[in-house]
Amino acid sequence: MDFMGMPPQQAAGFWAGLLIILMIVLAFRVVGARRKHRVLFGDGGIQPVVLATRAFGNAAEYVPLGIGAMILMSLVGAGTLEIHLFGAPFLLGRLVHGFGLRFGKGPGAGRLIGMILTLTALGYAAFLLLFAAAIV
Repeated sequence: MDFMGMPPQQAAGFWAGLLIILMIVLAFRVVGARRKHRVLFGDGGIQPVVLATRAFGNAAEYVPLGIGAMILMSLVGAGTLEIHLFGAPFLLGRLVHGFGLRFGKGPGAGRLIGMILTLTALGYAAFLLLFAAAIV
């Protein structure tokens, strides 16, 4: 696969697909934790279920924003490189954050690094979108 030769819309689709797979994996972790601990609704106050639910919930708060940002970036003329420069750190941030939440030992390095990557990528997208809006 030629990552740099693909059009921006295809690059956005690539990263969006990976982010959707991440959401599915996190959803299965919630279902598995609920089944294991026999929790029908919510988290039951059981730590592994709470952590799985929060990892999914946190991703659900940021992933749609990231996918939307990539779609808009591709529509306003961002290049393939710009899409990849957003998608890679954004996905990595979501992965690292989710992994950091898995251990539930407070604000650990994984959660911190994950949020830094996520918010930096979103800031980058915001800058590109604002720049595109100002010059159009």
